[in-house]
Amino acid sequence: MDTKELLKKVRKIEIKTRRLSDHIFSGEYHTSFKGRGMTFSEVRQYQFGDDIRAIDWNVTARYNEAHVKVFEEERELTMMLMVDISGSESFGSKNQFKREIVTEIAATMAFSATQNNDKIGLILFSDQIELYIPPKKGRSHVLRIIRELIEFEPKSYKTDIAQALKFLSGTQKKKAIVFVISDFMSGDYEQTLKIASKKHDITGIRVYDIREEKMPNLGMVSMIDAETGETRLINTGSKSVRMNYEKHYQDNVNYFKETFSKSGSGVVNTRVDESYVTKLLGYFKSR
Repeated sequence: MDTKELLKKVRKIEIKTRRLSDHIFSGEYHTSFKGRGMTFSEVRQYQFGDDIRAIDWNVTARYNEAHVKVFEEERELTMMLMVDISGSESFGSKNQFKREIVTEIAATMAFSATQNNDKIGLILFSDQIELYIPPKKGRSHVLRIIRELIEFEPKSYKTDIAQALKFLSGTQKKKAIVFVISDFMSGDYEQTLKIASKKHDITGIRVYDIREEKMPNLGMVSMIDAETGETRLINTGSKSVRMNYEKHYQDNVNYFKETFSKSGSGVVNTRVDESYVTKLLGYFKSR
């Protein structure tokens, strides 16, 4: 992709997702994800209805008049976007690829965090860490994240969510709001998620395509495995082949839902042809 085309794409995504984050998500995001605690702001005169536990007795004695301490929420947070860019993310059957929707969701989250003056970092992963952008603030930083989401080409096409979560735990020492965006066609990450979720506020956003759920009966078909690059001849006419495929798919979906719920992490499921806006708003409101 040439620079002009890339900038055009970045601008298009910025306009769409910024509008969403400005008008819809920033308030919900702020309400859903609290700051690290309360920090002292000032002392003022006691007013009727104030909590007597907030009275500053030293200042009250000095002025011979009741004064209370005022606290503010320590708002600044760090958001980490963990985005799966393995081969299966390139799948799409209804006008949009999963990766395009993933990019839009990540950009919307990033702009929502920016509205709240939070830092945003990015981890792009396959079965290895493909790219790490440390958390920073500002529009230009978010635009860099969007550029990478659009054009970054992974070295590997496999998926290892456990590896990505290990990296998160190793790099983020303070509590962060974490969105793991993937199709979660991978297993064996229960333990690493359990460890990471003790420190961080994690949400798994599963982006999937309806055509992945079932294998159509098309007879003998030559198929390429997006994550291994292998081409194999598959007999889709075989009922047992179709059933095995569906079971494998459903096992991964169930593992994702159960593992995230068990660790106390959030779960969002959104299909490429559905409104992710509705799904995310519903999720924020339910927190």
